[in-house]
Amino acid sequence: MLGAAHRDLTAVGPFSDADKDAVYRAIHTRRDVRNEFLADPIDTTLLDRLLAAAHAAPSVGLTQPWNFILIREEANRRAVHRLFEEANNEAADRLEGDVKKKYRALKLEGILKAPLNICITCDRKRGGEFVLGRTHHPDMDIYSTVCAVQNFWLAARAEGIGVGWVSIFDHRRLAALLGIPDSVEIVAYLCVGHVSELYRKPELETKGWRDRMPLDRLIFSERWPEESHVLRLYREIAMKPVPPA
Repeated sequence: MLGAAHRDLTAVGPFSDADKDAVYRAIHTRRDVRNEFLADPIDTTLLDRLLAAAHAAPSVGLTQPWNFILIREEANRRAVHRLFEEANNEAADRLEGDVKKKYRALKLEGILKAPLNICITCDRKRGGEFVLGRTHHPDMDIYSTVCAVQNFWLAARAEGIGVGWVSIFDHRRLAALLGIPDSVEIVAYLCVGHVSELYRKPELETKGWRDRMPLDRLIFSERWPEESHVLRLYREIAMKPVPPA
């Protein structure tokens, strides 16, 4: 006779080839969308599916620390956009010459063009003082929320919905604007909407800002390699200079 634990389990196996192809296609064709949004609103049933996919993400201690603030009103999006512009100007002022010109030429958000913005937050107090799995790594709730963001993004790609993650903000000012309490941290600000086309490769790669790193240079065996190897990798790839405009 099977015990209660066995009754809670179900048999698993690999997906069909078609289903596997769909999963990998969503992963490899996902893009950070900025300028390709259409004005059409997202159907409520579709949005519910995307949020349910986000809510299905794994979370430390099953705390589910996320919340989703849906921002549709143009006045509210314009207020957020002003915060972006201020932060973006500060970022540009750190650059000089051709690099600054190239940075200024990039479109880095779709706050006003996308019909829906979503602020995804992490409630640092959810689950109480003791959270299973978080005792030695307090930021696991943040990582859990990032998993929810990725779930949302991949589900959106499968549904033909574009997503852009805007990170150029003073989060304290954004939190004040949205009325977010001090114990809740902003993890992601997403621009969401229908799209008719996407870049074949990441936009920053297409526009020459940075190349994709070769995977085989990023895989180590058993332990971190000698420092000289890492420094050489960092020089050759991560610190590649931005080409002039």
